[in-house]
This record gives sequence, structure tokens and C-alpha cells, in this order.
Amino acid sequence: MSTKNKPIIQEKSSEKVAKFLEKNALHKKDFAEMIGVTLSYVYNLIDDTIPFSTRGTTLERIATVMSIEPEEFEEYKIPQEPILIDESVEMLKQAMAKKKISVVNFLKSFPRKKRLEMVDMLRGALPVPIDYKELELIGQILDLSTEELYSMWEKRVRQVLETNGMNVNANAALVNSMFDCARKFVNLK
Repeated sequence: MSTKNKPIIQEKSSEKVAKFLEKNALHKKDFAEMIGVTLSYVYNLIDDTIPFSTRGTTLERIATVMSIEPEEFEEYKIPQEPILIDESVEMLKQAMAKKKISVVNFLKSFPRKKRLEMVDMLRGALPVPIDYKELELIGQILDLSTEELYSMWEKRVRQVLETNGMNVNANAALVNSMFDCARKFVNLK
């Protein structure tokens, strides 16, 4: 019998996750924290006797941690609302690739309570943090310069000001003065 004509059987989602955990020596508890679920839920994910998750957010988080597209899970339904592509998040992803740091190792660089937030940022559900100290931590992990961090922070602050109703052009003198002080504070001239 020829093997050429055999249908290609797509790897089950539960098997895909189990192999990923094993390959990356990632404990199920750590994985659960990274994707925002309980440990028992992770055991259910890899148990192929029950249906795999169909929850979009969970599948997107799993895919983000695994560095794959959520569409690689047959259970994933493409959301109807558009996903916003944040230029700063894309820059962080490029810095991760340049430094050759995996998503898992990037996430492990953060305190456990911050990991889920970082996953949501990487998948496009949360913007880059506005807190400069949080950005500094990300910058240290990815070896970003003060200029790169400050630029990211300033864009984010401008975005927040505009989103909350401030006309930054009409208030240019105030906004520019504020950013001049911020640049001095982080030792940028």
C-alpha cells in the first residue's frame, strides 16, 4: 500500500499544546498563568478526551505564547472585530526577534502577575504600558535604548491624551513643555 495517497491528518490542538509544553520544558502551572486560566483548565486542554477550547481570547493567548497564529487551531473562529496593530508592540516583537528571545523566555522575564498582561499586549488586546517604569523593565529585557523607550512612551502618552479628549495641537505649548521636562528627567536632551 502506498503512503502517498494517505490523507494528511492535522495534529490535534491538544497534542500541539502538549508537545509545545514538553519541547519548551514549560510547566503547566506557568503556562496556565501566562494564558490566564487555572491549572485544571490546562490539564483539560491537553486531555484529548474532552473538546478543546473554542474561546477566542484563550486560543489567541495560547497562540501568542506558542508563537503561532491562532488559525492553526481548527477550533479558532476569526473574530469579527478588527485587531488593532500597535506600532510600539510591533517594535517590541522585532526587538524580541533581533535578540532571538522566544515569547516564553520573554514572559518568564516578568513577575508571574505581569505575564498575562504581557501576553495580551503581544496579541494586540492591550496597548504598550503608559507606566514608564514598566516600559523600562521591558526595555531592559530587550536591550532597548533610552531613546527608543522614551519615543515609545511619548507616543503612548500622546495617544492617551488624545483619546481622553485633549486637542494636543491646540495645547501644543503645554504638551511640548511637559515632554521637554520628561526628556530631561530620563536624561535625554
